[in-house]
Amino acid sequence: MTTQCMTECLKRGITVLFYSSNGAYYGRLISTNHVNVARQRSQAALKEEFKAGLARRIIRAKIRNQTVILRRYARKQAAAVEGIVSEMLRLAEKLDWTGNTEKIMGYEGMAARVYFATLGGLVDREFCFKGRSKRPPKDPFNSLISLGYSILMGEIYGKLEGKGLNPYFGVLHKDREKHPTLASDLMEEWRAVLVDSTAMSILNGHELHREDFFRDEETGAVLLVKDAFKEYLRKLEAKLHTDMKYLSYVDYRVNFRSALDLQVDRLAKAIESENPDLYQPICIR
Repeated sequence: MTTQCMTECLKRGITVLFYSSNGAYYGRLISTNHVNVARQRSQAALKEEFKAGLARRIIRAKIRNQTVILRRYARKQAAAVEGIVSEMLRLAEKLDWTGNTEKIMGYEGMAARVYFATLGGLVDREFCFKGRSKRPPKDPFNSLISLGYSILMGEIYGKLEGKGLNPYFGVLHKDREKHPTLASDLMEEWRAVLVDSTAMSILNGHELHREDFFRDEETGAVLLVKDAFKEYLRKLEAKLHTDMKYLSYVDYRVNFRSALDLQVDRLAKAIESENPDLYQPICIR
């Protein structure tokens, strides 16, 4: 990027993300034009009741979206997953009786373990896996979703800043040094919808093969070769531009990237009104 291009991005409030050739996140170029101090003060002063209410809504939607993905790929392979789906939905029902954010995230973790263990059997045999592995990703599927989550995090981070919110003042997850917790919070409802489904599509559709991945000898991480990395980015970008009608509060079709922006807008309104019910997570069908 030229200096002139960077200057123009700063003027327009366009966030630029920097990654290594293998997808490792380095940092970002951001404008300060959209800082909203009053909104961030409201965000920092949120009560536990609000946080728990928002957490329930987001995690309930996340679990439901995961069950839709399982059913979708089980149907294609004539696999039996209804018992697993029922188990996950029972965990989602328990959220209604939980006023503690830590317990809500505990149910989320239980559902996630069941989900990934089941999803591992629905992916193409060449890429089957036993569960989630994060740092480092130990297999091709985990490599794809780890990279996808990192890109999704960057998308949401920039949109939060664009609405004057602080990406580091979280609601669901515990605060961690140098980690944009609020961006992690908002990612939850989108993980299966955008990233997991894209990874399943590209692997079950035989668009990538084992030779498109390699193991880094120093870290043990499974990574994409350069051309496969570009193809995966192209696939994710196409997904973000796909039109859908999954938002309950608009009666028209929007692409997923616009939907992310609308969701951050709803979050800002919910925070200012101190009413978590104003936030309506995405639910796919």
